[in-house]
Amino acid sequence: MTVVREPAVAGRFYPSKPEQLSKEVDSYLSANQQKIKAIGCVAPHAGYMYSGRIAGSVLSKIEIPKRCIVLGPNHTGRGHPLAIMKKGSWRTPLGTLDIDEDLAEQLTEMFPAISEDSEAHRLEHAIEVEVPFLQRLRSDLRFIPIVIGTGQLVILEHLGKAIAHVLHRMGEPVLIVASSDMNHYENDARTRVKDRKAIDHILALDPRGLHETILNESISMCGFGPTVAMLTAANKLGAQKAELIEYATSGDVSGDRDHVVGYAGIAIS
Repeated sequence: MTVVREPAVAGRFYPSKPEQLSKEVDSYLSANQQKIKAIGCVAPHAGYMYSGRIAGSVLSKIEIPKRCIVLGPNHTGRGHPLAIMKKGSWRTPLGTLDIDEDLAEQLTEMFPAISEDSEAHRLEHAIEVEVPFLQRLRSDLRFIPIVIGTGQLVILEHLGKAIAHVLHRMGEPVLIVASSDMNHYENDARTRVKDRKAIDHILALDPRGLHETILNESISMCGFGPTVAMLTAANKLGAQKAELIEYATSGDVSGDRDHVVGYAGIAIS
């Protein structure tokens, strides 16, 4: 029996009708620009009206390979703290995106702490909202989704090293997407200061510094775990630079500057 993960937030975070979703995603993608071969990236996962432009800017800047790993935080608290889906596909209004079963099997063999657990994914939005962008950018893409529900540095580093080892052994490009929003629900000025501190560590390819700053500065970056793991893997795979493609807060759309969420699109190559 083929496992199909049904969309949890279609009609809320993004349109549920295929034509409307295609049109909206395409409006956020930057056409006819020179693309880079990236190892990883950070992309936001809020409702498209708030963060779609940022996600589209960073993902359309990257030459999307045939294989992709998407790491997301666990907002729901459900399931295993390192939860993967190894088989089947994810459905969105645009169709299905197949899971890369071979890549998933290799990674779980390399790092057995990852558990196959569809329950952690069932209602989680952080990975789901990236999928329509990937579908529009690469129709033959396969991916593996991993929900991370731990902030322990040693586990995040082990995950990143395991990803790097598997990808190095494969010898073909695989994009690692860290799905994350930045600071949450403080005023715009304070959020921008906090986000800059986190972004500076990402731009410096410094996962440990990012982890320390998130904790010490009380920065509510929901996907710091996925970002630490992605940066750890990227460094092992020879990353040389990171580029902030675009940054904004929800206040830029809503006009509410008292309670905002920050969004950053960052490419690592």
